[in-house]
Amino acid sequence: MLIGIPDIISPELLKILHEMGHGDEIVIGDGNFPAASCGKRLVRCDGHGVLPVLNAVLQLFPLDTYVESPVILMEAASNGTAKPVIWEEYEKIVKKACPTAQISQIERFLFYERAKNAYAVIATSEKALYANIILKKGVISNV
Repeated sequence: MLIGIPDIISPELLKILHEMGHGDEIVIGDGNFPAASCGKRLVRCDGHGVLPVLNAVLQLFPLDTYVESPVILMEAASNGTAKPVIWEEYEKIVKKACPTAQISQIERFLFYERAKNAYAVIATSEKALYANIILKKGVISNV
């Protein structure tokens, strides 16, 4: 065990977060996300939702401050569905980790294509719909 590493972060996930470089992206997918078919590297986080995983990852993972939006959500279908409630929680977690970070949305199939190019995909058991999120890694500076 290590001090300061959230318990939800497995050794495999810790290794992947450490390996990633500036600009690399990681997907945290909900229970419906096709994680195995999209991910170059797949980390299973079964039994956990996206919120605790996102919170834990952002304790260790700097967001990219050199891009307009280092956080990307899968746009909800425009069938009259309201904005997913879980997104409000995402905003709180993201703003706590990086107050200047902007959150954007992209269309579902564009999200899937982007996920295929991500460094890794974390598969969760999240039941909320449209709970998928992409994070772009930033740099750690001495300043």
